[in-house]
Amino acid sequence: MQAVEELGAKPENLRISPCRPIPTDMALVMYTSGSTGRPKGVMMVHKNLIAGMTGQCERIPGLGPNDTYIGYLPLAHVLELTAEISCITYGCRIGYSSPLTLSDQSSKIKKGSKGDCTVLKPTLMAAVPEIMDRIYKNVMSKVQEMNYFQKTLFKIGYDYKLEQIKRGYDAPLCNLLLFKKVKALLGGNVRMMLSGGAPLSSQTQRFMNICFCCPVGQGYGLTETCGAGTITEVTDYSTGRVGAPLICCEIKLRDWQEGGYTTRDLPHPRGEIIIGGPNVSMGYFRNDEKTAEDFIVDVKGQRWFCTGDIGEFHSDGCLQIIDRKKDLVKLQAGEYVSLGKVEAALKNCPLIDNICAYAKSNQSYVISFVVPNQKKLMALAEQRGMSDNWINICNNPVMESEVLKEIKDMANKMKLERFEVPIKVRLSPEPWTPETGLVTDAFKLKRKELKNHYLNDIERMYGGK
Repeated sequence: MQAVEELGAKPENLRISPCRPIPTDMALVMYTSGSTGRPKGVMMVHKNLIAGMTGQCERIPGLGPNDTYIGYLPLAHVLELTAEISCITYGCRIGYSSPLTLSDQSSKIKKGSKGDCTVLKPTLMAAVPEIMDRIYKNVMSKVQEMNYFQKTLFKIGYDYKLEQIKRGYDAPLCNLLLFKKVKALLGGNVRMMLSGGAPLSSQTQRFMNICFCCPVGQGYGLTETCGAGTITEVTDYSTGRVGAPLICCEIKLRDWQEGGYTTRDLPHPRGEIIIGGPNVSMGYFRNDEKTAEDFIVDVKGQRWFCTGDIGEFHSDGCLQIIDRKKDLVKLQAGEYVSLGKVEAALKNCPLIDNICAYAKSNQSYVISFVVPNQKKLMALAEQRGMSDNWINICNNPVMESEVLKEIKDMANKMKLERFEVPIKVRLSPEPWTPETGLVTDAFKLKRKELKNHYLNDIERMYGGK
């Protein structure tokens, strides 16, 4: 940047009048996360960004100077970029944080110190499901440590507010007496949260609705569509859906015969999601072959992006993401397993911090790699009479069996099919962070890297030498 400043300070350059961009000028090249392969550079022009931002802001009521947004995702993530552009456009304040300093309980906050949310007191927050899952597990862990009376009171209040929400009402007394302290974990002023980047489990979404006393919207968009596609209405308290199309785009479904999804399915049409509109980017940087494969221009000149995600349109026009083509594996006996669905269900297990399901088409069962919750697994090991270091505990076959029991219990609770349940597990003592290269900056699994990392374990669990 010093060289750029020196160049701009030269007298001959001071006489050059600023060049205002036009809608079709290139704004930036943003790279995809690389969760399904090599990252691709998405070429975005100014009109793409403006269209995407306009569509998103239309679903957030009352956006203005009284709002404070906390930014902690990298700007290389399209959700964060468009959120900050929206805040600047509407005059909102922006405070910067990181996933490791977000709350008072975050790992990089010293005991007795305050987290960034407590200090900033944001009103708006965008979060990837991984962050919300962490918050959910931390709070529920604290609830389990309460005495019998406190736990019972919390459960009664939780269930009562859940019923009220389903009827379209709130529970002010429960908010004041039970959930005020939970809400304070994020500063106490959050009026709306938006989840995006990956599917959010219904259990976590409902928990955030109830305990943080604010709408938790789910959004669906991709880097190729400038983060815009759908966002749920603030009055929509249903779970598992991502809302209706934004005003900046159109969405249609395309049959995927191989996976068994068609627009003639009952009770709702299903198929691959295709997004079209001014928010759809211009293609991939220096990758004409992939651009021609994923982008379509219709006879009217409108650009469409083929997402590779499988969706289902409900009768009220809201979209539900039900699968991803690249996450679907056909087992030896012909059953289709959605790895993403399995992971989303099993992440609710208290013993699991993160999980990657894996399957091979020439095998008859699913396996998994798990980052266990250290505190809970060590406590369980102690109950079983084991005293050892963390690495040896994770490598102990007895503890693998214990985790598999928890996985089976959670799978039954979440109503997974028998063939979807992993029957073997590898416990990882090291957490998966962006620094390890096994997850993206938004904590999405990098399946190719995880497969290479655990290649020997895969061969072992599938009966290899």
